[in-house]
Amino acid sequence: MRRFPSTVANPPRGAGASGAIGAMGAMGATGAVKRPRSGPVASAEKGALSSVRRDIRKLARRERADINKWFFKTGPGEYGAGDRFLGVTVPQLRVLAREYRDMPLKYVARLLHSPWHEERLLALLIMVGQYVRGNERARRTIHQLYLRNTGSINNWDLVDSSAPQIVGAHLETRDRRVLRRLARSKSVWQRRIAMIATYHYIRQRDFKDALAIAALLRRDEHGLIHKAVGWMLREIGNRDRATEERFLRAHAPRMPRTMLRYAIEKFPQPLRQKYMARANYLTAR
Repeated sequence: MRRFPSTVANPPRGAGASGAIGAMGAMGATGAVKRPRSGPVASAEKGALSSVRRDIRKLARRERADINKWFFKTGPGEYGAGDRFLGVTVPQLRVLAREYRDMPLKYVARLLHSPWHEERLLALLIMVGQYVRGNERARRTIHQLYLRNTGSINNWDLVDSSAPQIVGAHLETRDRRVLRRLARSKSVWQRRIAMIATYHYIRQRDFKDALAIAALLRRDEHGLIHKAVGWMLREIGNRDRATEERFLRAHAPRMPRTMLRYAIEKFPQPLRQKYMARANYLTAR
């Protein structure tokens, strides 16, 4: 596990052991990092980022990068258009996340702004670990940083690996209206965050917010939202079939076909056929 120098000359009191606190003093109100131009802090930051980026590139494979560019739809007009890949696997990134688990959040934020997909995913994995281990102040800082930088959480794997653990977990005992705001966003990634965040509650058999967000998104036009809603409905059904079926009886005729197919994947075949016969043939974007 790597050791890191302090990110600020006088870190605030109450900093968590994870090193997450002290970062917001180095960021503006929008969560953007204020980059020091020179001095020991700048040198330490450059060294830390160089180290993690060097370790990532040791694992890079061009053939895997080419596969990922296809798999994550990076062509013109596709949902991942322009995203760049180094060719590092998720298990390899999880190992690096453990190695850099105590990276100060200021450095993690810089990774989150990277043009490279794997660097952004690594940043999110580190944030998830720091959120789980952090104290209340650390968790608040990580949650705020996450919501201020959803523009960098811009593919489905980035959302799915972090939204339940950071957004869902943080709102568990707080006002969850932010989920409705995200669900009404023009950004497909914010809408997906809203839906996938509710997985945290579904695992605890708390379905209210997941059903409410699913109802808001049931006529969404984007295929990634169809899949996200269908997946969360299926997870509800895995725990309480009656609750899922009540939702489907009310909404299935107006749900996109892919959303419904994902939702009923675990149903007996005759019941799946019954629901699919009533499906909406809305075409996804």
